[in-house]
Amino acid sequence: MSGNSHMKEEDVEVQSTTYSLDEYLQHEISQEEDHKIKYRTCSWQKTAFLLFSEYICLAILSFPWSFSVLGLIPGLILTVGIALIVLYTSLVLLDYCLKHPDLRDVCDIGQHLFWNKNWAWYFTAVCYLLNNTFIQGLHVLTGSRYLNAMSSHAICTVGFGAIMGVVCFFFSLPRTFSGLSSLALISAVATFVSVVLAMIFSGIQDVPAGFDGTPVKWNLWPEPGTSYVDGMNAMLNITYTLVGQIVLPALIWEMKDPREFKKVVWTVTMCEIVLYCIAGSIIYVYVGGYYITAPAFFSLDPLYLKIAFSFVVPTLIFLGVLYASVSARFIFLRIFPKNSPHIHEHTVLGWSVWAGILAATWIAAFIIAELIPFFSSLLSLMSSLFDCWFGFIFWGVAYLRVQSEEYGPGWWKHQTLWGYVKLGFNIFLIVAGFYILGPGTYATAEAIVQSYQAGGMPGPFTCKNNA
Repeated sequence: MSGNSHMKEEDVEVQSTTYSLDEYLQHEISQEEDHKIKYRTCSWQKTAFLLFSEYICLAILSFPWSFSVLGLIPGLILTVGIALIVLYTSLVLLDYCLKHPDLRDVCDIGQHLFWNKNWAWYFTAVCYLLNNTFIQGLHVLTGSRYLNAMSSHAICTVGFGAIMGVVCFFFSLPRTFSGLSSLALISAVATFVSVVLAMIFSGIQDVPAGFDGTPVKWNLWPEPGTSYVDGMNAMLNITYTLVGQIVLPALIWEMKDPREFKKVVWTVTMCEIVLYCIAGSIIYVYVGGYYITAPAFFSLDPLYLKIAFSFVVPTLIFLGVLYASVSARFIFLRIFPKNSPHIHEHTVLGWSVWAGILAATWIAAFIIAELIPFFSSLLSLMSSLFDCWFGFIFWGVAYLRVQSEEYGPGWWKHQTLWGYVKLGFNIFLIVAGFYILGPGTYATAEAIVQSYQAGGMPGPFTCKNNA
């Protein structure tokens, strides 16, 4: 695709031809009228449910631990700052998708960003699938911890992980995001209730779980002697929870009117800032840095743990399901030609391939969950390896590409002061992404090594109780 240097805001470019966005959307929707399985069916409300379910998730309960490492004030500043960066980059991403609405997912965008090179598509695809599978693995891991906590370790932990993977596989089977939206709403509401209960229980319990007489203490600033590895991992935990742009192109592509996605991202961002800051602060202050765990459920009295943790079950299932569905759709739509009946109709081959792809992703997720059985380290590893690209670097580059398409070569030479501020900020995003990839990955790897050396943590494929 070649750039059009003077396109109107509502114009889009598809295979070197310029259409109005309305014309393009009407054509795409009309193409699906006679199909049994329709993809461009999501309203902005349904899309908001899906995005809420991504952000209102179990990882919120890692914020108290991050605040305990960083201190309350730096933790809150980082939370708000990263959330606003995600809001800005999501709007840049939306602008890019509106100008190129035929780009179906972040892999198509990755190739388009980097001069339509095949290596860019394959590199993005590998990161994309690994990121999604790691998130599925996180939910297999947390599901096994939940089942252990509820049953007092009734069976081998590996068995609980396998049970979680099988349950999630069956919930992954719906083929469209519209079909998942009801489960998404249930997931978001249940998780919100769970987080509120965790805040209440942390305040009313007599002492935190594991209390040994050490006073409950919280700090406005980091404790003296806090290591770079600990600080970096705490920051990456926050980054992982806030960065979710990797699924946005796929969600935008299935919307009836992608322009309404702006409502979605503004609504979700404001809600998540409020919830993350309040939940992280309250639980940290009442539990204290010495007793805090990630997720924070395990800092609660055992009865309170079981009550609050039970409400998060829909999210334990759904968020992994969402990422499994995104991965399966990405592979499925490339196995069959665009107008194949296996994509749009209920065929045996189509459903067999769909189910086979999902099964493969959940088996891989189970293996990851067993190899890296540490919640906070798994969050940090995903953040350092993948969020650097999909949360920062890609969208800094996307801004530069959009400006080049709008104003032609040398556009950066003729900017206002505000234009240079935006240019500098987007260059900062690219640099920040590479910093997260380099030193961030080092810090995560070092934290995993330290976790194993410290002992007392479950090893790979163990029957040991991980609750």
